[in-house]
Amino acid sequence: MSMVRFEGVGKRYAGGKDALSNISFELAKGEFAFLTGHSGAGKSTLLKLMTLMERPSRGTVYVDGQDLGRMRSSQVPYLRRRIGTVFQNHQLLFDRTVFDNVALPLLVSGFQPAETARRVRAALDSVGLLGYEGRNPIELSGGEQQRVGIARAVVNKPKLLLADEPTGNLDPELSEEIMNLFLRFQQVGVTVLIATHDISLIERMGHRRLILDHGSLYERVEYGL
Repeated sequence: MSMVRFEGVGKRYAGGKDALSNISFELAKGEFAFLTGHSGAGKSTLLKLMTLMERPSRGTVYVDGQDLGRMRSSQVPYLRRRIGTVFQNHQLLFDRTVFDNVALPLLVSGFQPAETARRVRAALDSVGLLGYEGRNPIELSGGEQQRVGIARAVVNKPKLLLADEPTGNLDPELSEEIMNLFLRFQQVGVTVLIATHDISLIERMGHRRLILDHGSLYERVEYGL
């Protein structure tokens, strides 16, 4: 069964500009894939459709077998709790500790303090930052801040992990470390889709590539290099 399925999806913004045109593809459960394309190709729009930050103008988006077009607004928070999202600029709160940043999705979901603490430590351990709970994100390097962002994205144990240019501000060595973190999550059954313009990194990793070009989609399948 697929984790993500797009059927003839299009997105048109005000003024008549088509950001996406007739997009159809599937991601299997536990699959790892890259989403690439030129700036303005529609990568961020495509990711936003999976979390209902945007709704399609036509076509159907399914996540974990659920037709998102039939989802009421009151159900959207429950959808988003099943999806981890990582951004290029981390979106961390610099007036809070690392613990508080990672715990935020759990507090929103109403977890009890003991379970929150257990999950936060497990998430930080998974990204190599156990023991950083009391530090402020501003004390950390760019790579460490991105790891905190990833820990926050996975603390709810999502089935689907989306990343929008997660290595855009990192040097090649750190970028590879972050990508290897995503691979570790995929190896335990999480479906991972990463939007990136870093073609050299993608080619070194050798995974399925979904390529957007002026709102249209084609793909390239490459196997481990």
